[in-house]
Amino acid sequence: MAPELLSPAGTLKSMRFAFAYGADAVYAGQPRYSLRVRNNEFNKLENLAAAVEEAHGMGKKFYLASNISPHNDKVRSYIRDLEPVIDMGPDALIMSDPGLIMLVKERWPDQEIHLSVQANAVNWATVKFWHKQGISRVILSRELGLDEIEDIRQQCPEMELEVFVHGALCIAYSGRCLLSGYMSHRDSNQGACTNSCRWEYNTHAATETDTGDIIAVDAAANQHHPEANEPVLLQERNRPGEYMPAYEDEHGTYIMNSKDLRAVQHVERLVNMGIHSLKIEGRTKSHYYVARTAQVYRTAIDNAMAGKPFDMGLMSELDHLANRGYTEGFYRRHVPSEYQNYEVGHSGNPNQQFVGEALSCDGDTMTVDVKNHFAVGDTLELISPAGNYQFKLENITNRKGVDVDAAPGSGHVVHIPLPEGHGIGEDGGHALLMRYR
Repeated sequence: MAPELLSPAGTLKSMRFAFAYGADAVYAGQPRYSLRVRNNEFNKLENLAAAVEEAHGMGKKFYLASNISPHNDKVRSYIRDLEPVIDMGPDALIMSDPGLIMLVKERWPDQEIHLSVQANAVNWATVKFWHKQGISRVILSRELGLDEIEDIRQQCPEMELEVFVHGALCIAYSGRCLLSGYMSHRDSNQGACTNSCRWEYNTHAATETDTGDIIAVDAAANQHHPEANEPVLLQERNRPGEYMPAYEDEHGTYIMNSKDLRAVQHVERLVNMGIHSLKIEGRTKSHYYVARTAQVYRTAIDNAMAGKPFDMGLMSELDHLANRGYTEGFYRRHVPSEYQNYEVGHSGNPNQQFVGEALSCDGDTMTVDVKNHFAVGDTLELISPAGNYQFKLENITNRKGVDVDAAPGSGHVVHIPLPEGHGIGEDGGHALLMRYR
């Protein structure tokens, strides 16, 4: 049986693009009780109800993240706030707190619950424990290797398992982070993460005062530390000879900024293990991100189910997304040399920019809602659920039908010719336009 492809949905639009490009299910956040409360179109119950109804109308599933680590004030209000949400019929709640899980099971014993990655399930005994508590699916910790996941699958055949295959990683244990609360007094475990690990940190010359305080030298001038341009190696006192590089470039220092997870090359093994769901992170990302990732991972799943060899081009497709560099996380502790080509799969691929979204299609002419500048002579890629097409743009006309040299940027609408065999319907078919830089 093919695993479920689970995509993020921070907005109704993202949900629609996820389904159009091959997702079987989406997950969104419950108002007040998810870990993305500040970036969530579904903080309005009417939007949430509409999304659940629309997903079910398409035969798709809609899961709701309700995975904060609540303090007493939120425990008191939780069941009251959850009642109208349960009435909408989400296919599962994604939860991590044992107390809230207990309360939900007492009030709604038939409600399906998936254990959030925030609960940090890293062994088969933990998975069996949660099965006894009535949990139907466990989202395994990101810190597990492939062999460990397979062992859990074999030890716990009765439990559905879900793993992350793409998206941002935290410098924390599967998202259980204190950094944001320390740096900006916004608790990431309450849904208010400010991504402090992504911030730009600069070094400055400093001095110690008579009272022992460390202050910046000439703070008003924001003086740059004289040695910041030279690379340094950090060595922990109790680990002599183990060095970690730290340096600052023209953009600053990002010592806590993890690369993004990309595990499309491991989809085949995860499919063969019998993992039930492959999950993409990114509820705050754009609908383009959702579409591109869903399309790539859908292809990887379908190829694996058909017994086809892994297509290295899928890794290159993901290089077209904005990313912090890619890693396969903890799936393999030590990458064997014979698989080094996975790490260079992007070689020679030019980067792309998202430049337009289809509004409609009249034969071989597409009306485009412009997002970024593109011009006649540019090499474009048309991305659609019907397939992707690369072509050179020969002409552009504006709203009045006048030929122009370029689409100026966001806020403009233009018409462009499409390549033969594009397969896009009159409504635009969720097609997106990319420009090769």
